[in-house]
Amino acid sequence: MLKAGRNYTLTVSRISEFGLYLEDAEHNEVLLPNRYTSLTDKVGDVKEVFVYHDSEDRLVATTETPTIRVGEVAFLKVVDKTVHGAFLDWGLHGKDLFLPNRNQQGGIFAGHSYVVYAYEDNITGRCVATNKLKNFIDNLDITVKVRDEVDILVASESPIGFRVVINNRHWGMIYRNQLFRRVEIGDRMKGYVTRITEDNRIDVSLQQQGFKQVQDSAATLRELLEANGRFLPLNDSSDPQEVARMTQMSKKVFKRSVGMLLKSGEVEMTDEGIKLIR
Repeated sequence: MLKAGRNYTLTVSRISEFGLYLEDAEHNEVLLPNRYTSLTDKVGDVKEVFVYHDSEDRLVATTETPTIRVGEVAFLKVVDKTVHGAFLDWGLHGKDLFLPNRNQQGGIFAGHSYVVYAYEDNITGRCVATNKLKNFIDNLDITVKVRDEVDILVASESPIGFRVVINNRHWGMIYRNQLFRRVEIGDRMKGYVTRITEDNRIDVSLQQQGFKQVQDSAATLRELLEANGRFLPLNDSSDPQEVARMTQMSKKVFKRSVGMLLKSGEVEMTDEGIKLIR
């Protein structure tokens, strides 16, 4: 059975004046409208599509890539509001994602963006949104471990840092004193699990820990040197905030990265800064 809010790999089963009919292995069909087809399409072709309900409540397919799918979080903009709820831009032509009034927490305003979770409504089968994230994001059964690379979405800000959603299912925290780059609500990026406490709180860093971190940071520093005329006005005596501004690294990581590049003979350090020599 084909369900809304998900990606499928389907086969063209027949061609009509309205578009291509695609089917899964169980011969369930869905229409891919003419907008997303070409004259070269033929029966037997394989298509990667996203399935959703159109404005007439029909299940249809698209080759467009949405910003969010069932089971995922995203930072979406409100494009319209009605007495029934809000509509969000999720990247599909002519179709917005519905955020019902019952799923809204706090004020929702047109033109503003919010972190939402997409799920399948168990009554209508439609893909809908909610910004009541606690109903879907929790740390009851942790599925990550320390040192794992994870996908994170910045959900909210606090005095100590930023609360993030990890892999679309857990809460985590990035502490402000461990940030060396600008972070804003809605940012999506890679992170690394640094600690899981006994009460299942998860701490996350934007930098890997240990030798792997130094390797990656050294490669990043080399790229920065190449992009800035093979020179950066930074050395061991540079202010940590200036190092963070120019490299998005802590002073400690910067020095270790320089040390690795010095050892390999790729750079030299002077009173003026660091220079790429090969």
